Amino acid sequence: MSKKKVLVISTSLRAKSNSDALAREFAKGAESVGCEVEYVSLRGKKIAFCVGCLTCMETGKCAIQDDAAELERKILDVDVVVWATPIYYYEISGQMKTLIDRLNPIYSKDYRFRDVYLLTTAAEDAAFVPERAITAVEGWVACLPKARLKGTLFCGGVSAPDEIQGSPKLKEAFELGAGIVDA
Repeated sequence: MSKKKVLVISTSLRAKSNSDALAREFAKGAESVGCEVEYVSLRGKKIAFCVGCLTCMETGKCAIQDDAAELERKILDVDVVVWATPIYYYEISGQMKTLIDRLNPIYSKDYRFRDVYLLTTAAEDAAFVPERAITAVEGWVACLPKARLKGTLFCGGVSAPDEIQGSPKLKEAFELGAGIVDA
């Protein structure tokens, strides 16, 4: 059996982001079981808003020339896509939503991935906090008939940079990553 290719996308733009810490632990877990893992941060990437021109539906590629095209190529060539995002106002980050909108060209392509994971963090620590973020990713996955939302992990009660350090959720992220070989 060939090893799975995993793309971990950290969508927070903040240094020492708590969601980024989850992303890195997930990546370490996947690497520990022999997966080929690529970690990408949206920090420093230029990703413009979709302008709704629908050129991508005719040509298979976006008319806007920025970093979204490279990320689309990476997503098309992996078995597993992992999104990590802070939750803002009970939703995914704006950067993540913008990238998802710009991934419209993949709908008509032969994408390889089947499993999608979502890692989230928030200042508020209530069970309902990640629900809308999960719904956002489920909406993306619903447009991709071969894909499924395979797993989610939420860590609440973390607000300040690097506040997640010492949280048992980091171990859970590692274990979630290590478990993808059996998924």
